[in-house]
Amino acid sequence: MNTDTLLTPNEIRPAKPSWLKVKLPTGENYRNVRATVDKNRLHTICQSGNCPNMGDCWGAGTATFMILGNICTRSCGFCAVATGRPNAVDIKEPERVAEAVSLMKVKHCVITSVDRDDLKDGGSDIWVKTIETIREKCPGVTLETLIPDFKGDPESVAKIAKAAPEIVSHNLETVRRLTKQVRIQAKYDRSLAVLKMLKDAGIRTKSGIMLGLGETYQEITESMDDLRSAGVDILTLGQYLQPTPEHLPVKEFIHPDIFLELKQIGLSKGFRYVESGPLVRSSYHAEKHLF
Repeated sequence: MNTDTLLTPNEIRPAKPSWLKVKLPTGENYRNVRATVDKNRLHTICQSGNCPNMGDCWGAGTATFMILGNICTRSCGFCAVATGRPNAVDIKEPERVAEAVSLMKVKHCVITSVDRDDLKDGGSDIWVKTIETIREKCPGVTLETLIPDFKGDPESVAKIAKAAPEIVSHNLETVRRLTKQVRIQAKYDRSLAVLKMLKDAGIRTKSGIMLGLGETYQEITESMDDLRSAGVDILTLGQYLQPTPEHLPVKEFIHPDIFLELKQIGLSKGFRYVESGPLVRSSYHAEKHLF
């Protein structure tokens, strides 16, 4: 494959290859996690984002909790999370999330959220309250927070940094050229600025890029350079999968060998950890990223 045109557009939707087929979720651990999530009226990105690893992660007793509801104010072309007018903020949500973390005996907890552009603080106060409540109720649990960009507001970003989760992640999602099409309301440089603010505050940072949306090999490596310039420590690379026919189409399914090659390139550029593979998502094997 010509690496200068790794991800060229294709008018015909490519057939899903064998390496992307996953087993249906089963098992006692899976059922227990589902029961805990349902009982506490919690949202998970595993469900809302149609994650292909849900059976794997839930079967291992872990889940990525999604706070601030399950309706996003943004309408990104890749994302399966519902878009619309969110419900009012549930001030009791941090307690329910912490209770679930305790019941599941989670050692490393991953929290994410929808974008809440309807809120003056973007939801940062609830973010901080959730972190503090989990730490109070579950001492010893480490935390990764996958945050929105808060419209680049330094005060909101500073609140997260002050709460000091072990890892703060914010996904670039795609290369510069495709950002306007893929993320719509987001901005490539704004995301880099958020990551730089976090790094300057002494936080271990992480970001992710989806492949298969029409980017080139060179654009991928340029985005790696941009993330390293922002001081990002951890990189995830995964295959984009179209959630519904209304979402952006997959341009190409990337072979696992290419993911392995990109992992080595990322490591050579100075990332301390690179998780790269067709089924990789932001929180996949997140506990390994604590180093």
